Amino acid sequence: MKRTLVTTALLAVLGGGAPLALAQTEHDAHHGGASAAAEAPLAEGTVKKIDKSAGKLTIAHGPLESLNMPPMTMVFRAVEPGLLDQVKVGDKIRFAVERAGGALTVTAIEPAR
Repeated sequence: MKRTLVTTALLAVLGGGAPLALAQTEHDAHHGGASAAAEAPLAEGTVKKIDKSAGKLTIAHGPLESLNMPPMTMVFRAVEPGLLDQVKVGDKIRFAVERAGGALTVTAIEPAR
């Protein structure tokens, strides 16, 4: 998993968002399906603050089932800076989060439906 995140982050930095999707697709093809982050249920939330210089965002979220956490507002790291460009304050989102190096890290974001 760490190798995939490092590879994906490196690809994203070198070539933008398209390599991120390609890296995930290649990972899925080699491992017979979706990654663990994609398998985990996405949490719902509202973006409250974005700090691009620190690579963090504040989200008021519902339960984080994968981490057994109740609803609250908290700060998360972004797995890569490009994720922060996908949202603005006030956006309703669905997101994946995991513990990475002791920090809660957002690994994927999509608009809420």
